[in-house]
Amino acid sequence: MPLSHLHDLTDDVLARAARIRLACFDVDGTLTDGRLYLDSEGREQKTFHVQDGQGLVLLKRAGIEVAFITARGGTVAVARGRELGVQVFTGVKDKLARVRELGTGLGLPMEQVAFMGDDLPDVPSFREVGLAIAPADAHPWTAQFAHWRTRRRGGQGAAREACDLLLATQGHAPLFEGGTA
Repeated sequence: MPLSHLHDLTDDVLARAARIRLACFDVDGTLTDGRLYLDSEGREQKTFHVQDGQGLVLLKRAGIEVAFITARGGTVAVARGRELGVQVFTGVKDKLARVRELGTGLGLPMEQVAFMGDDLPDVPSFREVGLAIAPADAHPWTAQFAHWRTRRRGGQGAAREACDLLLATQGHAPLFEGGTA
């Protein structure tokens, strides 16, 4: 798969991406645009990009484990994760501890783990994982710790760029046999 639609791919980023076996994603600001919609009853709504979902499905098909890790509670991320067949962890106060736990459970060293996030609670994970990815609109205090930054914004295809990077560096062409995002 060509990498021509991706940018700023240093040899270091390519080598890091080629090792990844577990990809963890923050939800708000990464898989969504970060805005929270609350109705008069306090029920939350979020918008997800279908291309991000397709990328996550392709990662799973390629044998890369995928997890959503969010500090917020709520059922929206759980519903999206269920739809995609992805593990979802909500209300997580210490994202790094959860990332370590997932990696250890899979027998993976941290160099084989990627984390994509956009704000300060993601920085501890960025400092330890093999590949830290930030969407284009990540907060600057967080983005400075990323190994790579997408062109697209959170909730607008940024996660798909990350998925494409992992798939391409590991030699996986898109698989077109069914499954929806």
